[in-house]
Amino acid sequence: MRRRLGPLVLHLALGVLALGTIAPLLWMVSASLMPAGEASALPPRLLPSRVTLVHYKDLFARLELGRCLRNSLLLSTAVTALSLLLNSLAGYAFAKLRFPGRAKVFGALLAALVVPAQVAMLPLFLLLRSLGLINSLWGVIIPGMASVFGIFLMRQYALTLPDEVLEAARMDGASEWRIYRSLVLPLCRPVLATLGAFTFMGTWNDFMWPLIVLTDESRYTLPVAVANLMGEHVQDIELMMASSVVTVLPVLVLFLALQRYYLAGITLGAVKE
Repeated sequence: MRRRLGPLVLHLALGVLALGTIAPLLWMVSASLMPAGEASALPPRLLPSRVTLVHYKDLFARLELGRCLRNSLLLSTAVTALSLLLNSLAGYAFAKLRFPGRAKVFGALLAALVVPAQVAMLPLFLLLRSLGLINSLWGVIIPGMASVFGIFLMRQYALTLPDEVLEAARMDGASEWRIYRSLVLPLCRPVLATLGAFTFMGTWNDFMWPLIVLTDESRYTLPVAVANLMGEHVQDIELMMASSVVTVLPVLVLFLALQRYYLAGITLGAVKE
């Protein structure tokens, strides 16, 4: 009896915690479908008296949030694609190629992990300004093309690749580029999916750096546009909830689609040489 009661209590507690976590998201969706003013009524309503999509229409018609949605999608896709390419190349090189100073360079990269991102923002901004990339999408894309975390993640997974397969390909005359393209990338699909999910969601949700670099409203990303929207329409709770749903929905769908790889990425760092 005790053996059955223990798992039952555990699952019940986890269910309550899960419900408490998802409840704000469900109310956010519900409030976005309420008529104007209903979300702020007392006592608060959990469900709309009637479902309306007028707030979503206002976002894309009157407030032109669709343009910001396209900007975010373009930036997130470009950063993810370039990040997967560059991080996988660097990770493979640090894991399987022998070159002078490999260990020292990798150690220096890992040391950079302790530096807060905010500390690097000013010199990075000055560098991009000298290159004329301020107020351009490239000013957001370039800093995200490679990361220490991405290189570390790819290296740790590449260490598990069998050296015998790589050496056999070299003996057959395959170049390092062909080995990377034909062997390494297919074998690294799980970690590539994990890194892609991390990178896309991080870029999509990034607020601070696009706010610093982009000054033209036509180039604003979704989080920046929503923050400005909250300043102008702070009393319109239903509109704010609709903008939040539009912001959260793409990354939520991506996470649900790739959650198996996303969660598996937590254990990839445990690989030892």
